[in-house]
Amino acid sequence: MKIKLALGAIVAIVAAQTAFAQASAPVTREQRKAETAAANKAGKLTPAGEGTVAPTPAKTSETTRDARKAQTQADAKSGKLAPAGEAGQIKADKADAAKPSQTTREARKAQTEADRKAGKLTPAGEGAAQK
Repeated sequence: MKIKLALGAIVAIVAAQTAFAQASAPVTREQRKAETAAANKAGKLTPAGEGTVAPTPAKTSETTRDARKAQTQADAKSGKLAPAGEAGQIKADKADAAKPSQTTREARKAQTEADRKAGKLTPAGEGAAQK
């Protein structure tokens, strides 16, 4: 009884695979030609050269090379230029870390004491891993 059930399941799987393989079989060249000819007769094909065209970007710049160079030099002097590559992000992170805190030591201590009394502090060794 179990053997018949197993064989039936195998036959069903093979039949399903065959059906899917036939459904996704590639189209032959003759079939593709027939489809194209039918679409052409129905007027559904776009004539050559009449399709939508992507807009072309401007080929020239609005500013001169000297103006761009002068602007870049001015930005470099004022510190507006970002360093190239990953070094720029590292430098910005270090600059942020070096900024002094906006809160006083007394205010931080008072806030920490209030958090401790409210039970909001994480016990030592149980916090999330830091970067």
